[in-house]
Amino acid sequence: MTRIFGSPSTYVQGAGSLFQSASYIQSLGNHALLLADQIVFDLVGKQYCDYLTKEGLTVQPVIFNGEASDNEIVRVGALGKQAQTQVIIGLGGGKTLDSAKAIADDLKIAVAILPTLASTDAPCSRLSVLYTDDGAFAKYRFYDQNPNLVLVDTKVVADAPARLFASGIADALATNIEAQAVAKGSNDTMLGAKQTAVGIAIAEECEATLFEYGIEAYASVQNHVASKAVENVVEANTLMSGLGFESGGLAAAHAIHNGLTALTGDIHHMTHGEKVAFGTLTQLFLEGADQARFEKYLKFDLELGLPTTFADLHIDGISDADLLKVGTLATASEDTMQQMPFEVTPEDVVQAMKGVDTYSRYYQRKH
Repeated sequence: MTRIFGSPSTYVQGAGSLFQSASYIQSLGNHALLLADQIVFDLVGKQYCDYLTKEGLTVQPVIFNGEASDNEIVRVGALGKQAQTQVIIGLGGGKTLDSAKAIADDLKIAVAILPTLASTDAPCSRLSVLYTDDGAFAKYRFYDQNPNLVLVDTKVVADAPARLFASGIADALATNIEAQAVAKGSNDTMLGAKQTAVGIAIAEECEATLFEYGIEAYASVQNHVASKAVENVVEANTLMSGLGFESGGLAAAHAIHNGLTALTGDIHHMTHGEKVAFGTLTQLFLEGADQARFEKYLKFDLELGLPTTFADLHIDGISDADLLKVGTLATASEDTMQQMPFEVTPEDVVQAMKGVDTYSRYYQRKH
């Protein structure tokens, strides 16, 4: 019975750290490809390219097309190969970072992950979530090692939209709930092995940090303040959740997220974390959580403006047939629903999602 714990080689966090990072990048290579979407490039990417160039690096900026798909990875990888790139720098959100990891793996070179948001737990992991060109969940892609460097500038994070910060809290909040489900079933983590005690401990500390500082940090980010609470929650969203989900395992919450990609319409404008938030509440219903436990998470989500009803997800009036599509994809054999400590059927997912929607509406009427 093998246990594995994975982590990036170096993790750096602090206000202003982006423009103090040249030595970390140079330790990985002097010829870099910087991958960022157009918005991030305009906000901070061009300035960062200029900074690295002044520090003696050769930097090739490439605009990310927006989808972490095989086609996009092949496109950017060809540019990197042609330029004899030594290190891929992913600057931006989850899909940019997941693509950067895949490109670096294809080219067998180093990767530096520089999140501009604390919106997902993707940065520290040795996997990517890949999608079709149309945005539907396609697969997980796994690597032999975690990123060489993860560096988070908390001033940049605090200047980003508060909605995305809340989304990261939602993604991180799933960490311990899923890890505990994996533990109950003695199932495998995302590393294809059994949990370490360290992995579980990090998942538990992640949740404790979020409940202690999450609302305070959210208020700070709404006013672009990089407070101590923000520092604590950025670490929870990025490092603790990243290590916790990978070495602790995923279960229903993320499988529900993946299942929701089967739908069309405005739900595709929801963020990863927002859909995971609903998935987390659904997992609690699948587990038969008691009222007090469920309401602890529901109230927290409501304070952060996260979706807790079908209307919030822009799927109000959804048919049972469409919900069954979600349940079918969520329970696919290759997804993480299989790590739950009991069998979950597509119909179970349908009923649990309906339960969350119904109870949240009831709770909000009463409060």
